Amino acid sequence: MRQYSADLTPPWKKPKPVPEVAAEPGLVVEEPGTGFCGAVIRCEAGTVTLEDRFGKHRVFPLEPRGFLLEGRVVTLVRPSSAPVRPTRTASGSVAVPGARARVARAGRIYVEGRHDAELVERVWGDDLRIEGVVVEYLEGIDDLPAVVEEFGPGADARLGVLVDHLVPGTKESRIAEAVTSEYALVVGHPYIDVWEAVKPAAVGIPAWPRVPRGQDWKTGVCRALGWPENTGAAWQRILGSVHSYRDLEPELLGRVEELIDFVTAPG
Repeated sequence: MRQYSADLTPPWKKPKPVPEVAAEPGLVVEEPGTGFCGAVIRCEAGTVTLEDRFGKHRVFPLEPRGFLLEGRVVTLVRPSSAPVRPTRTASGSVAVPGARARVARAGRIYVEGRHDAELVERVWGDDLRIEGVVVEYLEGIDDLPAVVEEFGPGADARLGVLVDHLVPGTKESRIAEAVTSEYALVVGHPYIDVWEAVKPAAVGIPAWPRVPRGQDWKTGVCRALGWPENTGAAWQRILGSVHSYRDLEPELLGRVEELIDFVTAPG
């Protein structure tokens, strides 16, 4: 006697197969039922733990068709024990293995100091090389009007500037307003120094200390934390604790990505 399948669902009503993706650490996905978007930090039997940009963790079951990857439905599966190439850069964007750096654009991103430049390179370096964006530092904001005038921003040479402690009523805010134009964008974070843009938990401290007015801020931080009063060594300690965008405060993350989008916009 001929055997027939018990599945009487018409072919056009069956869900289309979706790709299976290994839930490797760092992979950024969205759980569509809740809208929660985050990077994989742990995958155990039947569950995956995601961490969003604000450090919040959520645990979800590994169900078929349970997640979105770059807007497409996927099924997350436990990764094999074999080592695999990272799928994400430190900034959370899609890694492009073997990609060659693009010829540098005429546009630039300026930051205030060397520490700012090193932190941007640490997290966004891969993205910047692919986009051909060069980051330079100013050693302070006082000379910014002259720098902008000499640079001469235009449609094919946009200029983005990241400023420390950009809050209303400050010298920094007045300079930023004076140089901002259609092709020159100045944005900033609220922190006294870019050190504070690194999450305290990443550095292994409970919080960034408050330094009394009149003291050198970086030296005061070292003193309050009981570190040797060597700001260069302290910065290397802080920079070494940054492994991805998850170690930075959102107030810095959003501003750097805004600048990258601005300088790479089509003329």
